[in-house]
Amino acid sequence: MTEPTPFGQLPDGTPVEVVTLRAGVAEARVITFGAALQSLVLPDRAGHLDDVVLGHDDLSGYVAHRKNFGATVGRVANRIAKGQFTLDGQTYQLPQNNGQNTLHGGPEGFDRRNWRIVDLTSASVTLELTSPDGDQGFPGALTVRTRYELQEREGGVRLGITYKGETTAPTPLAMTHHSYFALAGHGRLRDRPSSALEYDLEVPASRYLPTDEHQIPLGPAPVGATPFDFREGRRCASAIRAGALEGYDHCLCLDVGRATLADPVSGRRMRLTTNQQGLQVYTSNALDGSIAGKSGVFYQPYDAICLEPQAWPNAVNMAGDQCPCDVILRPSDTYRSVITLDFDTI
Repeated sequence: MTEPTPFGQLPDGTPVEVVTLRAGVAEARVITFGAALQSLVLPDRAGHLDDVVLGHDDLSGYVAHRKNFGATVGRVANRIAKGQFTLDGQTYQLPQNNGQNTLHGGPEGFDRRNWRIVDLTSASVTLELTSPDGDQGFPGALTVRTRYELQEREGGVRLGITYKGETTAPTPLAMTHHSYFALAGHGRLRDRPSSALEYDLEVPASRYLPTDEHQIPLGPAPVGATPFDFREGRRCASAIRAGALEGYDHCLCLDVGRATLADPVSGRRMRLTTNQQGLQVYTSNALDGSIAGKSGVFYQPYDAICLEPQAWPNAVNMAGDQCPCDVILRPSDTYRSVITLDFDTI
């Protein structure tokens, strides 16, 4: 059985650990800070191994820069308008850390916490976090768990990610995984011969969520004749090069809980399945070359793509006829979110 090893210390001296999971030639490293996927090494169609997620080589980068590399995001992923919501007749005000909005659970969300390893095998690791009542303004004491499992499968490898949560009082809970996928391989970023915009993306979503100037959804709209129509698959760069938008940071409303991302050069393909109703597509637009990641590579816009299965943004403030997502967890219920990532080559 694999054992955790040191990955550094937080400023207060708290140790952070890393666990390495293996399945055939594939390898995944998970750190306790942010319950984050620190690396994922996979073969291309020629058998060459390379890391396919962005991140940092040591803890200092994760502490210094909040880019959510590989992180577990919560309590509520994405944006809550004006940092406010009303639950059972009471209005709650949260810290606003994205203009007038609350983003990814507030300034000290789950990605900024050091989780505890509670179960470990050669193929999986489960991490736990306790979030007290009033944490970042949210009601209810929460206990949440993140489980990563790496399995070898015929023709490829599967990374399963499962989130569970229980609460002492009604509270919003809508978590997600936030890896930046560079399927061409992290090594190719040194010389930048390619961009993640050259990947092909297919998503069965007939609607998407247009947003206002604060990136708050205005309600679902058809994807037809827009840059957000990925139903038949399309090159991610097509709409950006045509000047239709500068980059993607939008939620697609899933008709079916799946998506496929593929790099035609390396042949690596990722097939995603989930029980969530939205998929945030983000082309790493905010990476501006100022942050050094693994191997000293300064990350640029479009170096990677995030596919974040989640409830619709601001669902806690959307009426039931506008949004199918019930993001309120009550003490009698258990929250469960499932993300399965199947990797192979084409």
